[in-house]
Amino acid sequence: MAFLDINHLQKSFGELRVVKDFILGIEKGEFVSFLGPSGCGKTTVLRMVAGFETPTSGAIRIDGQDVTGLPANRRKIGMVFQAYALFPNLTVADNIGFGLKVAGEGKADIARRVAEMLELIGLPQLGGRYPFQLSGGQQQRVALARALAPRPQVLLLDEPLSALDAKIRVSLREEIRRIQQDLGITTIFVTHDQEEALSISDRIVVMHQGVADQVGAPFDIYNRPATRFVAEFVGTLNLVDADVVEAVSGRVRLGDVPVALNRPLSARAGERISLALRPETVALGRAEGHDVILSGRIADVHFLGSVIRIRVAVGDQLLSLDTFNQPDRPPPAVGAAVEVSICDRDLLVLAA
Repeated sequence: MAFLDINHLQKSFGELRVVKDFILGIEKGEFVSFLGPSGCGKTTVLRMVAGFETPTSGAIRIDGQDVTGLPANRRKIGMVFQAYALFPNLTVADNIGFGLKVAGEGKADIARRVAEMLELIGLPQLGGRYPFQLSGGQQQRVALARALAPRPQVLLLDEPLSALDAKIRVSLREEIRRIQQDLGITTIFVTHDQEEALSISDRIVVMHQGVADQVGAPFDIYNRPATRFVAEFVGTLNLVDADVVEAVSGRVRLGDVPVALNRPLSARAGERISLALRPETVALGRAEGHDVILSGRIADVHFLGSVIRIRVAVGDQLLSLDTFNQPDRPPPAVGAAVEVSICDRDLLVLAA
């Protein structure tokens, strides 16, 4: 049994079923992100694990103990919210030590633990300040230290970085991951930001309409999406239509170009299917190992700094491709006739 075992969890609000038969096992020390759009059920699952919502059905076990009916304060869980939720009338040190004080620990033990937490979050000199005297990133670090101070078994983070600016978000997410690995604490991180989830997770749960569409390592989620929703939600995607020529061997046609997918298809000969392709797998011009050659015209060019995103009109379809910026080679002009090449094994056949 996994350290944190979520078994057939469901949650309804009246007639609306928000979470539908959610099953997940999380190992001790694992960092798992719940990724999905607003309303997909990810925060509701987190709140049920925390004890803030009661499941309609299902069970939650932590280290073998059924905690489904336990109140939040008896689950040994640390929670970090999107809004920092610090006590404005308490100093940083008192905020961090609040849970320990409620638990009845002695002053000397609290002071020692608070000092450890201030060192852990890199703010050893700021214990005497008040929350309004801190930046947003510093306040979120304090919120993290407060959640960790009572030594919880599980750490839950509900979109903790969404209120911060881009540069602080990147540095703080790396800091959260470092702290989590240093402590070896089992962690669930809820986010709608795919880059956050891909960059720091051991595994990602992509949620859609109350169910887990796919659970896997970031590499697999990005490169081998199991459903059309996962493929479209995680990363940028090209969707191209193809006509099935022969289903068993997976031969199709992209326009007039034959393509051998070398995998059986559920569609029959003569039917049209959609294939997916990541922009970084499309090459401008003919590239070694890219045996599918398509002709088109440059539709538009977006300069993004180190990366240039180009869209090419191929027949009535648009293909996006990414190339690295080369200072001595400007991107092609809009309207220019070009060839693009792809490798047939990079084409994804998506389930519904």
